[in-house]
This record gives sequence, C-alpha cells and structure tokens, in this order.
Amino acid sequence: MIPDILFGEVVGSSPFTNWVLHERDEKRMSRTKFFVVALICSFSWYAFPGYLFPTLTSISWVCWAFPKSVTAQQLGSGMKGLGIGAITLDWSAVSSFLFSPLISPFFSIVNVFVGYFLIIYIAIPVSYWGLGLYGARKFPIFSSHLFTGQGQVYNISAIVNEKFEIDLVEYGKQGPIHLSMFFALTYGFGFATIAATLSHVSLFYGREIYERYRASHKGKDDIHTKLMRKYEDIPSWWFYVLLVVTIAVSLLLCTVLKSQVQMPWWALLFACLIAFVFTLPISIITATTNQVPQQSLLASRHFLRQFKPFGQVVEIPFQTPGLNIITEYIMGLIYPGRPIANVCFKVYGYMSMSQAVSFLSDFKLGHYMKIPPRSMFLVQFIGTIIAGTINMAVAWWLLNSIVNICQDELLPENSPWTCPGDRVFFDASVIWGLVGPKRIFGSLGIYSAMNWFFVFGAAGPIVVWLFHKAFPNQSWIPLINLPVLLGATGNMPPATAVNYTSWIIVGTIFNFFIFRYRKKWWQRYNYVLSAALDAGVAFMAVLLYFSVGIENESVNWWGTYGEHCDLATCPTAKGIVVDGCPVY
Repeated sequence: MIPDILFGEVVGSSPFTNWVLHERDEKRMSRTKFFVVALICSFSWYAFPGYLFPTLTSISWVCWAFPKSVTAQQLGSGMKGLGIGAITLDWSAVSSFLFSPLISPFFSIVNVFVGYFLIIYIAIPVSYWGLGLYGARKFPIFSSHLFTGQGQVYNISAIVNEKFEIDLVEYGKQGPIHLSMFFALTYGFGFATIAATLSHVSLFYGREIYERYRASHKGKDDIHTKLMRKYEDIPSWWFYVLLVVTIAVSLLLCTVLKSQVQMPWWALLFACLIAFVFTLPISIITATTNQVPQQSLLASRHFLRQFKPFGQVVEIPFQTPGLNIITEYIMGLIYPGRPIANVCFKVYGYMSMSQAVSFLSDFKLGHYMKIPPRSMFLVQFIGTIIAGTINMAVAWWLLNSIVNICQDELLPENSPWTCPGDRVFFDASVIWGLVGPKRIFGSLGIYSAMNWFFVFGAAGPIVVWLFHKAFPNQSWIPLINLPVLLGATGNMPPATAVNYTSWIIVGTIFNFFIFRYRKKWWQRYNYVLSAALDAGVAFMAVLLYFSVGIENESVNWWGTYGEHCDLATCPTAKGIVVDGCPVY
C-alpha cells in the first residue's frame, strides 16, 4: 500500500463509516442525522425522474424552443447531441458514469472539463460542420450505431455466417462500415488515452514507484501499515492458487468449447499478460484522480446502471482509459473475423485488470478502516461469486422475459430497455472482432488516420513533464493529467452530454465554491451528502422496479417521453433519406 496514493471512492466511504460508528458531537446536526434527512429527500425526489417525470433526466429547452430544427436539436439535446443548455434534475444521471462529483478532487474535475470542452465543443463541431470529415453529415452527430455509406443503419446480421464469422461476400455488398463523427473520435481519443497513461505514470510516478518498492523491502511503514501489523497478512499462496485455478479453468473453456468461444489458448495467456502490465499504471491514475475505472463501491449503484426502471437506462460498460480499446484492437489484428473471440479477449485482458483495480481500492478501504486483510479477501472472493451468479441469472431472465429487449428500433419511444451500454459493447464486437480493425482503422479502412492519436497521446505527457521541469515553481503544471483530459469522454457513448455537464457543474459548486467559502460545512457534510444521495436513489430505484417495473406499469404523458429531441439523430447532408427526418 502506498500511503500517498488515495482512491477517491475510499476517501468518500471511509469518513462516512467512521462518522457513523464513532461520532459523538451533538453541538450541530450530527452527520448521522444529516445523512438520514438527505437520504429521505433523495429517496422521495427520485420518484419523479425515475417514474413520474423522466423528462427531468434531461431538460433540453433548446429542443423545445426549436422543435423543427435539426441543427438546433443537435446542439441542444442532452442525450443525442452536444447538450448546450441541457441540465438534469436526476442524481443518477449526474453520478452514474463518473462517480459522485462530490468525491472527485477539483483538479480532476478541471481536467475532465477541459477535455470534455475541447472534444465536444471544438473537435466535434469543427469535424462535423466545418470540415465534414469522413462524410460526417450523412450520419447523426452523436450515435453509437454503425452505418452504411448512404447513412442507413448497417445490417449486421447479413454479414455474419452460421459460424459467427464474417461473410465477406455480404460485407462487400453493403460496403464499409461508417461511424458517426463522435463515435470515430471517441476511438481516436481512446488511443491517445492509453498511450498517455503509460507516459504520464512513467514520468510523474516512476521514481516514486521505484522508491516505494525499495522501501517495502526495508520495512519503512506508514502509521496505517504499523496499525495493521496486528492482523495476519494474506498468504501469497492464496493469490497464486486462485490465479492458477482460474487460468486452468479458462484454458479448459478455450479447448473444450473452442468452436463456441473462438479464442485459442495462447490468446488467453496474452490477455492475462496485458492485464498484468497495465494494472499498476491504471491503478495509479484511478487512485489519484478518482476517474477510472467507472466501477462503483455501492452494489446499489450497479443495480442502477442495469435496471433504472423508467426513463433513460444508465447501464454502462466499465471504462478504464483506453485499455478496453487496445485489447480489442490487438485481438482484431491478430485474429480478425471472430467477434466472440474478440469479446472474450477483451473480458480477460480488460475486465480482469478492471476488477484488480477495484479490489485494490477495497483493500485500501480495509487498510484505513483496520479491517483484517484475510477477512477482506474472503469477502471479495465470496462476493464476486455471488454477484457473478446473480448477474448471470438476472440477465438470462431479462433476455427471456422482455420482448425486444435491447432492440431500440422495435421498442416504444419511452421504453427503459434500450440497453445503450450493451449497444456500444455489441458494436465494438463488430468493429474490432467481426469486421476487424484492418478494414476500419487499418490500411483497408476509412479511419486509418486515427492511429496518429497514439503518437499524440504518448507525446503529450512528455511536453507537460518538460514544462514542469522548466518551471518547477508553477504548482499547477503537474496537475495537468492528460490521461484524464484525453479520456474525459471515454464513457461517451453510452454516457451523454447532460451527464457530463451536470457532473462538472455539481462538482465545481461543491469542490470549489463550497470548499473555498464554506470549508467547515464541506469537511463535515460533503462526503455524507454524497453517500446519502446515492443511497436514496438506489433504494427508490429498487422500490420502483419491484412495485411497478416488473408489471410494466407506467404513466403516459408529455413528461414521460424523453427529452423531445427526436430530430437530433437526423443527418444533415443533402439527399440522405432517413425515416422521421427532413431531407435536405
């Protein structure tokens, strides 16, 4: 454990735990009472955006003011456009993708804001309206769908054969896959983010990592480590046995179910190696910025992501800077045309690393709370088995009980089962696995120039580091965190503009203005408020789901039909015909 490396989520959880268990100050409203009051308010309010008035999730007044203008709705839509002027009164929309803004350090919020602003309000408009790159105006400005060159949604089923491999004849008939301008740039900035992560950690934390490693062998402990000495440490063989067993079972899966899994045994070992290499640098970025991976400490928030009963479904794939992209890219190059193999490689190479970072965060929480390490290990191990089993069972049940689930084109307009996160995951399997990066981002592809983002991303931290060395007295320079800045929109899609703008505004209010001008209140109540808002929304979401969600009971009026920005998904190029859109 490196004592100077903090996980923001732990900082948000550990004070609350201590206050609940040990607080005795009765001079002002106790933190426990404040938590209960805030929880009740959050619980009660979420009935409106969660069921009665889902439009509150994205109040896009620009769309209301210009109901017949495609460009205005592209600019003003909080869920389908650039989100200018869009706000939300739904806490789940604020916190579901980037954690609670109340527990993120302000420098991290600034980095996200700068990256978000540069990408959304400069790069996208210039590329879409100014330069018209890659025929951008033939497609929606913000979409995770795949398109033909004529602006129509790509028929993926037609290019998949009975072995779940690409049918090159049918692919030739439809032509190359095209992406929306935002989706294409998302991958470009993902390339830059992973390169910047390696450069940034090496330059700014390389010496500290080395010194901490040496100190660990010399017995130099911080106060928390000294206090934890009274507990028995976790034997190393526990980890080794777990590693060997899981790899052995996975190898068995790859050999026995080879035709279904599609992934050869060597790809499994390669994926594990990638996870091993990237765990340390990404853990440091996560711990110091509270930005990645987007995993929640609260099991209730995981429920929110998958089963928000009404309004916008906020299920998300866990985002770690660029690593999900790089695993897909590598497997797509060395083993193209096999989407299931690509997905499996991504899971082993990316999700195993993501889980490792999450477990490290939990161990840090146990370190501060003085929880015995062995107990922490067992809780994590058992919890993973239980959660994995339940998640699989629930997913299986949903897929077999809800008609047209995840098929947004066949669902009613206000349906909560559009699965935006799964749509992104599916499209990624097509891009990287089925079609392969060579036909999209490689020598045969339209978007080959995106590979330059790797170079720019790697060079960026070097420039920042050189400025830091040249001007050591400028304390703000090392706070420029390019992995966070470049990866600011890494959750988009399925996250949308309104999620980001609201997160930035709320974070700035609490972690700059209130922190600066009402610091005592901030120190006493900020983290408690964050936990209360999360808990209140989670409890109401569960109640709504089991009371009216299962029976598909809903109210129907103007406030339950989304944000009313239907034209935001329309193309603006001349001659492109799309149902429900004007033809230019």
